[in-house]
Amino acid sequence: MLSAGVDLIEVKRIEETIARYGNRFLTRVFTARELQSCRGQAQSLAARFAAKEAVSKTLGTGLDGIAWREIEIVADARGKPGVQLIGQAAQRAARMHITHFAISLSHTRAHAIAFVVAE
Repeated sequence: MLSAGVDLIEVKRIEETIARYGNRFLTRVFTARELQSCRGQAQSLAARFAAKEAVSKTLGTGLDGIAWREIEIVADARGKPGVQLIGQAAQRAARMHITHFAISLSHTRAHAIAFVVAE
């Protein structure tokens, strides 16, 4: 079974949320590894936010019952993005027999997009 998800977000939305909530927002949504890899760059954080939304769409019901940090956007040694799931997100993927994700991220100064295919 294939499942796809896509999400587009304005980078400004992430910048404004960080300005308003700061570390409270960052640590609620992103893992320590994601925060370290993004080094505070709003475009990179926005792309990962969009990726988490896109992954949740491949799981069928969005983030209902899944915590943001249960979906982690990782990169391999060459920088290729990947997905790691834990907790309820991993359980939902297992129930759906999803074993692999293909993910693509892109951003401009104004927008970030993520496209995910789950297999």
